[in-house]
Amino acid sequence: MIRGLYNWVLDKAAHRHAVWWLALFCFVEASFFPVPPHPLLGLMCLAEPKKALRFAAVATASSVLGGFLGYAIGWGLYDTVGEQLLAALHLTESFPVAACYLREAGFWIFVAKGATPIPFKLLTITAGFIGMNLVTFFFAAVISRAISFMIVGVLFRLFGAPIKRFIDKYLGLVTAAFIVLVVGGVLAVTLLEGGGAAQDRCAGATQVHAGPLG
Repeated sequence: MIRGLYNWVLDKAAHRHAVWWLALFCFVEASFFPVPPHPLLGLMCLAEPKKALRFAAVATASSVLGGFLGYAIGWGLYDTVGEQLLAALHLTESFPVAACYLREAGFWIFVAKGATPIPFKLLTITAGFIGMNLVTFFFAAVISRAISFMIVGVLFRLFGAPIKRFIDKYLGLVTAAFIVLVVGGVLAVTLLEGGGAAQDRCAGATQVHAGPLG
């Protein structure tokens, strides 16, 4: 089923309304859709490198907006929708760990994790469930999604189609390196203030309780 959805998403890259499809997929992926929009973004940038930054900006904005839907699911619909959704996406075991880290490090852990292959929907639903401040959530979502999508846009805009092979092979490493440089230091200080206790506690988290961050 996932493979079929993946192929269906890729087919939209050649559609005359591809930009709107990109916006839609980025929006729903931030809250419940299982297929990441990055392959679609990559194909669109490959077809029109001069529009790569525009495509990446659309992806960023749409994903941030979709993140608020994920937040709403976690905040007010967890018992009726969120729990079943996480189970369907095989994210149930990851949920308590994500909640623990968001409580411990908030903004920076959201930025760091949101820019990695970790499902963004896990973070948005978790943020709503624990009641993360909406302003903090917004800025963290913007930064994390910009890192995730704009790197693709910038590389295609600068180097054009020949960069595709490099992106396919090394994008994860490039993104990870950027995250380490930008937020790694701050995140490390935040988590290590407790002498590593936060890391140990979150790594073994199995339960989570709703409520605003303390």
